[in-house]
Parts: sequence; C-alpha cells; structure tokens
Amino acid sequence: MEVKKILFPTDFSEGSSDAVPFVADLTRHYGARLSIVNVVYDLLKTTGWYVPHINTNELYADMETNAKKELERCCVEELRGYKDIEYRVLRGTPHEEILRFADENGIDLIIMGTHSRKGLDRIIFGSTAERVVRNSKCPVLTVGPSAKKG
Repeated sequence: MEVKKILFPTDFSEGSSDAVPFVADLTRHYGARLSIVNVVYDLLKTTGWYVPHINTNELYADMETNAKKELERCCVEELRGYKDIEYRVLRGTPHEEILRFADENGIDLIIMGTHSRKGLDRIIFGSTAERVVRNSKCPVLTVGPSAKKG
C-alpha cells in the first residue's frame, strides 16, 4: 500500500489525543504529507436555527482562530522536526467536511480517534468516526481509548 497523504481530523478530545502516536508513527513511516484538520460545527447550517442577538460572523471567526491555535499545538511534541504538515480549520458538519476534504485532497489514509460513546450519548451526539468509516473512499484507522492502555 502506498500512502502519500494522511488526514488526521481532530476535535481536541482525549479520543483524538489517543490517536496522535499512531498519526506520528505512520506519517514518519510513510514519509507522507500530513493534514491536520478541525471542523468547527456549523450550528446554523445543521439546525436551521436563527439567533438574531448573536453576531455569527464574529463567533465563527473567534472559534476558527482558537481552533487554528490549538491545531498547531496538538501534535507539536510527537511531530517535532516533521515539515510536511498542513493545518486547516473547516466549517460544517464534521463527518461531511472530513469526507469532502479527503476526496478533494486525494487522501490515502485517515487516522482518527473515537470517543467510544454508548447509549444515549451515542444517540444524541452520533458518531463522526462511524460515519467517516462507513462512507470513506480510502482506509480509515480509528483509535479508541483502549489503544492507549495496551
């Protein structure tokens, strides 16, 4: 298998942090270009809500600025010295934007953490990783919380 481009979508959660060692190891192993992305959830698009007292442009600009800063910090130790990294902040529904980014950028492998939610949490919040796995045109490596333990 030839892997030239790896995508690491992160929501800065513990699940994403658990995936970082795999991202670093496989990126170095393949000498691949790494794209680290965060998707700012577009609440207005996904819910259709209109909240007139909030300036959404300022809200999203602030969220995107903070996400960009966090992206640049999230893997700094593990990827120290690695130069072929792109950081992107996207806006929309996470699984849709991850899949769109992968398709548009010719991604060969997606590596992402999972929350391992169960029951009501899973019903309410859904599973971005599951939707990505189910609909991706390229292989997806998911890393659950138990991977850190052993």
